[in-house]
Amino acid sequence: MPKRTPAPRRPTTAELAAARDKRVKDVIASDLRVLIVGINPGLYSAAVGHHFARPGNRFWPALAASGLTPRILSPSEERELLSLGVGITNIVARTTARADELERDELVEGAARLTAKVRRYRPLVVAVLGITAYRTAFERASAALGPQEERIGSSHLWVLPNPSGLNAHHQLADLAREFGKLRVAALGR
Repeated sequence: MPKRTPAPRRPTTAELAAARDKRVKDVIASDLRVLIVGINPGLYSAAVGHHFARPGNRFWPALAASGLTPRILSPSEERELLSLGVGITNIVARTTARADELERDELVEGAARLTAKVRRYRPLVVAVLGITAYRTAFERASAALGPQEERIGSSHLWVLPNPSGLNAHHQLADLAREFGKLRVAALGR
């Protein structure tokens, strides 16, 4: 597996507490091949200003292991994704310590905002991270991992496992395999 770029300084307890009022800027452009959609930013990500920044989150290693990126990117290198045809946004912009702090209505409203964003930017595939969040936000109680029948405009929908270190249901090899299926479908390689 490729080496990871060294992590930046960890935020202090005070910086983490102050992060509840912060947002993490989307990594997005028109006509991407894949728009990856997290549930919402965690305190650590908001404190440092980068997606999936908390140590232990398997997002960046899963991208590399699946072939979506040529190496493990550091969260601070997230804008490099755009040159690979990949972007990042979230269902809900509100920062929390854990995704289970979100209310059902926030997720449903977030899905409506996401739908408008997807119609504007027109990615080929929208990949939502987290089956439970997807089921709630899009009101699809029986959805399973993988490609979905529904679309947002012309964009295909796909559901991937949540790469958070808190998700014990999927190990890195599982994540790499699921992300790899998306890579083949979206990039044809």
